[in-house]
Amino acid sequence: MKFALCNEVLKALPFPEQCRVAAALGYDALEVAPFTLAADPMDIADSQAREFARVAREHGVEISGLHWLLVAPAGLSIVSSDGALRQRSTAVMQRLVELCALMGGRYLVHGSPKQRSVPPGETRAAALERARECLAAAARTAQQCGVIYCIEPLSIAETDLLNTVEEAVELVQAIGSPAFSTMIDCSAAGQMEREDIAALMRRWMPTGHIAHVQVNDPNRRGPGQGNMRFAPILEALHEMKSAGQYHGIVAVEPFDYLPDGMGSAARAIGYLRGLEEALGHA
Repeated sequence: MKFALCNEVLKALPFPEQCRVAAALGYDALEVAPFTLAADPMDIADSQAREFARVAREHGVEISGLHWLLVAPAGLSIVSSDGALRQRSTAVMQRLVELCALMGGRYLVHGSPKQRSVPPGETRAAALERARECLAAAARTAQQCGVIYCIEPLSIAETDLLNTVEEAVELVQAIGSPAFSTMIDCSAAGQMEREDIAALMRRWMPTGHIAHVQVNDPNRRGPGQGNMRFAPILEALHEMKSAGQYHGIVAVEPFDYLPDGMGSAARAIGYLRGLEEALGHA
């Protein structure tokens, strides 16, 4: 199994150093949050995006994809009743798709809970329809660029729109694009789903709608720093991969870095590789 590290875990370091450290720790890739590369990711030129890819390769990792997409520029929304704002937000999403492809990434993870939560006084149905239009436009660009755009189910503590894999799959089916999918974030799924993560994977991965997995604990720390058991999750992932039902990388995405970013990143990859060895997949 290939593992990526979400690069904001090492955001105190310059990008080349993030790449060097991630490779030295044993990660195969970085999953990049665009706001860590520029105050406004829309200012990143094509040539700069290609340079980020080159720097990553030079230091022994790849850029696997992008996440935390709508943090910057500020004020974006895919559910607002303001059509001009939705149009601007869609343009940002489409540009991020292009940047992902230029950086050599294969997927984008659309979490961005604040930018998709139902506005006060609005209905969930209206918000979901507006989100569908924006995400369908991003999916069209993703198909042109050869990448996958993933909507991320998140916990109700973060957003009131799209909280389970089932809800996300309904949206995926409604949009009906081969470049639009969903994914499993273990922290969010551990809070929201009725079944354990391994069972969730075995239920949904055969449908072809799961394009990515992020590993983290429901306590928002790295894998192995909470009560969630990741051995069954890795076993299910290997089973799905062997069956040709999962083709993605697995990204480590803690939010609470204990003892710090470097320590969290190191502990996570050591824990995951150790589980793989114990399971006979090393």
